[in-house]
Amino acid sequence: MTLLLVILLITVALFGAPLFSALFLGASIAYPTAGLTTATDFFQDVTTLMDQPYLLPIPLFTFAGYLMARSQTPIRLVNAAEGLFGWIPGGIAIVSVATCAFFTTFTGASGVTIIALGGILYPILLKKNYPKQFALGLMTSSGSIGLLFFPALPVFLFATVYSLSTDGKSALDPGELFLGGLFPGLLMVGLLCVYSFYIGVRFKIPRVPFEWSKASASLKEAWGELLLPVLILVLLQSGTVGINELASITAAYIFLLEVVIHREIDLKVKLPEIIRESMILVGAIVVILTVVVGFNNYLKDAEIPQAILATMKSLIDSKVVFLLVVNIFLLIVGCMMDIFSAIVAIVPLIVPLAIEFEIEPVHLGVIFLANLEIGYLTPPVGMNLFISSFQFKRPMMAVYSSVLPFIAILAIALGIITYVPALSTWLPEVMGQKAAAVNLDDDSAAEDALKALEEMGDDDLDEDEWGDLEGGDEEDESNEWGDLEGGDEEDESDEWDDLEGGSAPDAPEDKPKGNSDDELDDWDLLEGGD
Repeated sequence: MTLLLVILLITVALFGAPLFSALFLGASIAYPTAGLTTATDFFQDVTTLMDQPYLLPIPLFTFAGYLMARSQTPIRLVNAAEGLFGWIPGGIAIVSVATCAFFTTFTGASGVTIIALGGILYPILLKKNYPKQFALGLMTSSGSIGLLFFPALPVFLFATVYSLSTDGKSALDPGELFLGGLFPGLLMVGLLCVYSFYIGVRFKIPRVPFEWSKASASLKEAWGELLLPVLILVLLQSGTVGINELASITAAYIFLLEVVIHREIDLKVKLPEIIRESMILVGAIVVILTVVVGFNNYLKDAEIPQAILATMKSLIDSKVVFLLVVNIFLLIVGCMMDIFSAIVAIVPLIVPLAIEFEIEPVHLGVIFLANLEIGYLTPPVGMNLFISSFQFKRPMMAVYSSVLPFIAILAIALGIITYVPALSTWLPEVMGQKAAAVNLDDDSAAEDALKALEEMGDDDLDEDEWGDLEGGDEEDESNEWGDLEGGDEEDESDEWDDLEGGSAPDAPEDKPKGNSDDELDDWDLLEGGD
């Protein structure tokens, strides 16, 4: 049954059906075989998805990215980077890599980056006498660079699906994954910059002399966009905001910058279009996540991950070989699926295997996303290849050959990321230790304050108050405190005893008479009389 289901899913996908519809169709066929009713059981755990804490940033960061893509932000960023780094050998190519990486972190989709920046950077590279194949390959490969940096949407999606795949038993914080992806992401960007430097020297590409007036003018023009990463880092380091609040601040900041200050987004025409386009992407992500919750239930009921794990263990007993197989598999997946579909379809299958081979969640996430970055430009069907061919009006074979050197460079980076886990895990561990140390310092400060108050206690506070504040076992000298706390001390006040259900005092022979027969006097209340 499982094999037939897999064949069906592949067939439906090849005919162009969306992934979520293929998953739903497969689960609809598979659920009755397990004695489950599709409508109720499939969606019974959707509330689990709604409880995920990292869904709110997705629409906010997506909206911010689309605002930047539809404004003049790409031009301002290119001018600023060229003014600062144009004098370096291969400077314009390095500028292209850095600008694309920055832009992709906010759009979360490489296709948007190629379309938004390709029309600007590709003609500049050709004008500066860079080889055509190099310029084409650079723009195609740089479109996916940056998916490991904050606040890239795939990181939030991976953390959410990972937590769902483990039923919350091993939740993954997106903040940890962003920290883990910082050095691997810089490694990939850095290697591409080194290659660009080499091309600039080899082909003697003319450099732009550094002019402070030009650099300062371009920086002044792009001050708003360049301040955004600084604002994000300051807010994160302050510890006063979380990811959700930061997403709201980022979206509001970009909105004010592009709509109010630069006035490049028309409120009546362009803004509604941007909202619609960005929310279509968000809606697609939510629909896919909703379906994947039900599909994960079927996978668990049918014990498919356990069956895959048993097969893998019979064939592979080495962590090194397992990681190699995972990389090859993910490269194939990356060139056949978009990154969002690949995450929701493949992560639930890989997570049990990774846990068995003791791969850290952060390390797994970085490996997964790095593979999909490369998969975007892997022939024959990598998504960036088709987008690049369409955008730059070049034949597919020319695009294929142009990306091969870049795939080789990124494959070297992938090997280092895969087999040097500390590159991904060191920074989250260090930051986690610092956070723990801060908490420990807070506890120590609280203890010191308590000791200081204790030293003042002899002069300012009596022993009974300290005993109550500290929750100690000291015997209270005050009968009232003993009564309120349910102590065993002998009561000195009859009224307290009566209120707590003790024996009432003997009533005098002549009770005071009330003003009316219908009224209950105080003695009746104390005696519990009618």
